[in-house]
This record gives sequence, structure tokens and C-alpha cells, in this order.
Amino acid sequence: MISKKASSSIQALAAEAIPHDSPEAMEKDAAVSCSGLCRRFGGRWALSHVSLTAAYGAAFLVTGHNGSGKTTLFRVLATAIRSDRGRARIAGFDLGRERAHVRRHVTLMSHHSYLYEALTAYENLDLAARVAGESLAPFAIHALLDRVELDDRAHDFVAEFSAGMRKRLGLARALIRTTPVVLFDEPYGQLDPRGFALVDGVVDECRKRGAAVLLATHQIEHGRRICQEALVLARGRCVWRGRAADLPPLRLGHSQETEKEVS
Repeated sequence: MISKKASSSIQALAAEAIPHDSPEAMEKDAAVSCSGLCRRFGGRWALSHVSLTAAYGAAFLVTGHNGSGKTTLFRVLATAIRSDRGRARIAGFDLGRERAHVRRHVTLMSHHSYLYEALTAYENLDLAARVAGESLAPFAIHALLDRVELDDRAHDFVAEFSAGMRKRLGLARALIRTTPVVLFDEPYGQLDPRGFALVDGVVDECRKRGAAVLLATHQIEHGRRICQEALVLARGRCVWRGRAADLPPLRLGHSQETEKEVS
């Protein structure tokens, strides 16, 4: 759980929340540009006037405690759900009017695995590729599994996999398409140090090919090292935004809870 000291520091930031940005603040040439995004679930605003700009070839850290809005923000950007207010452009396409185009240009690695336990690792990737409209040769699927150090388990059922192995397989699935915008939602969860290195390597590869990477994580110090820009969310509001290197020293404790739909 979040320490009292960390909670107090987040509350202090929230007291000085960034003012609402105007729609004119959006940058058309950015990989991701959002202005005033809002999303409500029932009577609760999961996102409230969130704005950000992420450049091609850069990594952008999104952090905050459980329930702060990270997952909701990523689901909005990936077209999984709609925002209630605000505007956004993803890879040059309007999120509200050109959702099909946006969907083809964004990859989301969710903190939930969404894997089929009755299928093998190989079969999961093969199915995911077909659903995405990709045709992968067997050697390409094995290459993806090798990239996350699971090729020796290619024909084992996912039901037999540990949580860390499932996370690695989810990472391999995120590599099926080479999109200009990649969203990683808590990619370090359940991973050991070697798994951390795999994620960092993938983030670096995405950046080098010119993609914008948005990384949602509680691993603030780790994210600070590999990201250039950062955003802190609290109760759905942006309470800090700037260079990742200048991010205030917030300590977010680890919770066994995963973020609910309003997170």
C-alpha cells in the first residue's frame, strides 16, 4: 500500500493540480496529443481534464497510485473505451472521428494477460496474429517466443505457466505488430530482474524504430531512468507533468490489488 508520506506528497501535488488545457494546446505532429480528456463511470470521474503530448521515438512515463486513472487513460487511447469529453490525436488520427485508423496504429499491452489457458504459447501468438490481421510464419512466432525467452516452452499449455511467464508471453504478443504508438500498462508486474531487462529492451527497441512508448508503472525510479517525459495522476487528474528526470521523489507502495475499470 502507499505509505503515509507518499500519500501526503501526492495530496500536496493534487492541491496544485495543473490547470485545464485548452483544445488549442494539442500538437498535430506529436505521436500522441491529448487535451482535456475526461471519462466517467457512474458518478465518478476516472479521468478529469487530462492532457499530454508524447513525441515519436521517446518514452513517456505515466505514474500514480492504484485508482489514479492510468489504465483508464490507456484504454481510452487504445480505443477500448470512449472518453466523455476532450480531444486526442494518435499517430495523426483523430481519436473521436477516426477510431478504426487509431486502432491500427496503437498496440496496448494490458496489465491483464487475456491469454487462453487451453492453448499453448505458440497457439496463443498464432491466434493473436490472425485476429490482428497479421500472417506470421512459424519461424516468426518462434522468434517472438525466443525474444522473451519462452521458445523452449512454445508447445506447453499456458495453464501451466507462472505469472511471470504469462507476463512475458503478453510482451511477445505486444510485439506482433510494429505500430507507431505502444502502450505498456504495468509491464513489470510479476517479473523478476531478468524480466525487467526484457521489458526495458523492448522499450528501447520501440524507441529506436521511432515509436512513441507510453509506460504506466509504479516503478517510478526505474521509469525515470528509461523515460524522457513523465506525468503523475491522482484521482483522475494530472497533478504533475514535466521531464522524467525532474519527477518529485514519490514512493508508491505495491498493492496486491490490480486497478479496477475506474483505475
